[in-house]
Amino acid sequence: MTAPRPTTNEPVDPDIDLRSPAQWQEAWRGQGPVVAVVAVGGAIGATARYAASLLWPVENPGFPWTTLLVNVTGCAVIGVFMVLISEVWTAHRLVRPFFGTGVLGGFTTFSTYAVEIERLVNAGEARTALAYLAATLLAALGSVGLAVALTRRVLAWRQR
Repeated sequence: MTAPRPTTNEPVDPDIDLRSPAQWQEAWRGQGPVVAVVAVGGAIGATARYAASLLWPVENPGFPWTTLLVNVTGCAVIGVFMVLISEVWTAHRLVRPFFGTGVLGGFTTFSTYAVEIERLVNAGEARTALAYLAATLLAALGSVGLAVALTRRVLAWRQR
């Protein structure tokens, strides 16, 4: 089965042979800019997260407040961002991968969340680990939902 090429409506084979220089170049032309902006955005987001960990260090095996705050904040920002680029603005095709996947993906850190849960369990703090697991999940989901709702409400209020 072939899919239409986005710009020319010519059929394109979904299976790309990356050993073929012509097919590799075609794939890179389409995905190269996306990969580049995700990488740059990810570096920015990860740097911001690292800065947060330096500004607000947590004692071992203390409750990982910094990571919780980073993840909840990042989820709230993505809620606002998605409303804005989905319902308000027509964004350039690279904005979403740069900011949503790159910056916010690098800033939020669910891998560190998992490592910190393991660290707490290994330190004999299973209850704290369970509380952290639940608090992060509920707060992150709650913050994105609240951010979406508040953003929509503010936008509706501004249109009156």
